[in-house]
Amino acid sequence: MDDMGSVGLLYVGAVLIINGLMLLGRVDARAAAPLNLFVGGLQVLTPTYLIFTAGGDPNKILFASGLYLFGFTYLYVGCNLLGGLDGTGLGWFSAFVAAAAVVYAGLNFGRFDDPGFGVIWLYWAVLWLLFFLVLGLKREELTRFTGAIAIVAGVFSAAVPAFLLLTGVWESGAWGLTKATTAIVLAVIFVLSLALYPRLREPRTAAEPAPELREGEARSTQMYGNVTADEEQRARRSTDAPAQRRR
Repeated sequence: MDDMGSVGLLYVGAVLIINGLMLLGRVDARAAAPLNLFVGGLQVLTPTYLIFTAGGDPNKILFASGLYLFGFTYLYVGCNLLGGLDGTGLGWFSAFVAAAAVVYAGLNFGRFDDPGFGVIWLYWAVLWLLFFLVLGLKREELTRFTGAIAIVAGVFSAAVPAFLLLTGVWESGAWGLTKATTAIVLAVIFVLSLALYPRLREPRTAAEPAPELREGEARSTQMYGNVTADEEQRARRSTDAPAQRRR
């Protein structure tokens, strides 16, 4: 990965952390939208530049192609949050990203000889699969768990590797570790993070509002396209009013 890609990876870490905090109910949805648009734009411009300057190098073009997956994701999220759009389309696009991430993981283990990023791509596949479950299949009980995994990914799969790459430490072996050992350390961190599932999973009945709706504000609803409880109550009152007048 060149320096330009490493800079983009650093800000991917930032946006994953912000989005994770949003899913945990700590950041308002509209407040998270600008950073998604900024990073999404960066992750579209960066691979475009890398492809134009690749000189036909297939490995550089292949590397750059993966960056679009994230650029389009964050632009999609930003548009959904600002426009109050339903998140189903983003959810199904996330399923495509998850499948592609598995392929890029295999390429890093083999063709690029970088097992550390092979593990990172697998973790991204898990995260985007969770986005698909929450948005595409409306498995909202996974919302808080997905937020926590996004924060872990922001720190350990993006921000930390970006700094190691920018300082030249990654290529020489992070903290003196071999590439294989670095991959194992990352794998252990990522597997341990999945143990948060029982603690953060929230079983809910159909009548119970999602966590992002409980304060009466459509914070994360603009990502999911749900209807708030207040709106439902107003609709019921408007429906019951004629019947009450007839009585």
